[in-house]
Amino acid sequence: MKKYIFIILVFIFITCLAIILYRYKPQQVPVTIKRPVINHYAYKIKIDSLKLIYGEVKNNQNLSEILSAHISHQLIDRISKETGNVFDVRKLKTGQRFALISSGDSSGRLLYFVYEINLIDFVVYDFRDTLRAYLDKKEVKTQIRETSGTITTSLWNTFEENDLDLMLGMKMADVYAWTVDFYGLQKGDNFKLIYEEIIVDSISSGSGHILASVFTSAGKNFYAFYFEEQGRKGYYDEAARSLQRSFLKAPLRFSRISSRFTRSRMHPILRIARPHYGVDYSAPKGTPVVSLGDGRIYEAGWKGGYGRFIGVRHNSLYTTTYAHLSGYAKGIRPGVFVKQGELIGYVGSSGLSTGPHLDFRVYKNGSPVNPLTLESPPTEPVMTNYLKEYHMLVDKMKSRLDSIKVR
Repeated sequence: MKKYIFIILVFIFITCLAIILYRYKPQQVPVTIKRPVINHYAYKIKIDSLKLIYGEVKNNQNLSEILSAHISHQLIDRISKETGNVFDVRKLKTGQRFALISSGDSSGRLLYFVYEINLIDFVVYDFRDTLRAYLDKKEVKTQIRETSGTITTSLWNTFEENDLDLMLGMKMADVYAWTVDFYGLQKGDNFKLIYEEIIVDSISSGSGHILASVFTSAGKNFYAFYFEEQGRKGYYDEAARSLQRSFLKAPLRFSRISSRFTRSRMHPILRIARPHYGVDYSAPKGTPVVSLGDGRIYEAGWKGGYGRFIGVRHNSLYTTTYAHLSGYAKGIRPGVFVKQGELIGYVGSSGLSTGPHLDFRVYKNGSPVNPLTLESPPTEPVMTNYLKEYHMLVDKMKSRLDSIKVR
């Protein structure tokens, strides 16, 4: 009996002890965690407690229409009169973005109006105290990206199929304009690129320089490396040779320019305003005309108002045309390859022409460009003093290119 009483007492003791320990268990003290304060900015303006609304300039919309519901007409008038030296508000463009930044309280007072002039530049109108306007730029960063592609039908289709920036494709065509015939690509040709991606306000905004690339066509690798030296920049191969070629300054020795490149000119015969996408070189009949650069003649013959006409395709990027000729040099016909400076024809006045002259035009990617502002790329190899630095760059970039898988 005593044994059972002892067991019961021990059980009661343990139970009471457990209850006491549970009730008097030290409580955890709440810990306050200091979280970092996140500051939100737009156009370099702290907007944590402000209200921001974006909009786009509508067709024929002016500043008064945008702001009349937010500020007085007197203040709008002051913007036009007092801040024109910063930005001319008459230059608002349809489709450009703007922002209205107001106070976050019940008054909803407009504090700032921001107009985006372009992708990077913007103008801020500050209404907080006195009217103030200033120009600024968005933060621009570059990130290094890699990509690749395999030709199925054409270079442009490959870029579209892989959802790549078409401007990047144009840049690659420019790099290889003198070494790869993009009109003669074969299925299975491929490319690898290392390039800069432009980031504006954390948003991808296109591509920058192609830093290194390799284009494989018909089993041959064409490498290109971007390099700058003493303010000169260009693309070179593994042996530090320039990938680019130059053009002559003009296709003939001339006495004067009688008509320049313009979007609107009164035609001397038709008497109507129309674009003149070339340069007219006034010269005596029979003056020799030479090819601006190496290339293949794609057209030679009579061409309506242009009279006797020659077209030369220099590469997949550039073509040049020569019009109103009096005749052709010996052997000039479609399909013939001509060298830079080679005689191709003679100045004349054939077609719609008021006198002997050469109508000379340059096209880049099929669009006319001003021959007088056409800049020839550097054609010299990398300078001797920079060869060591260049070859170090090549070793690094070539290894990285070779590691990219072709898709």
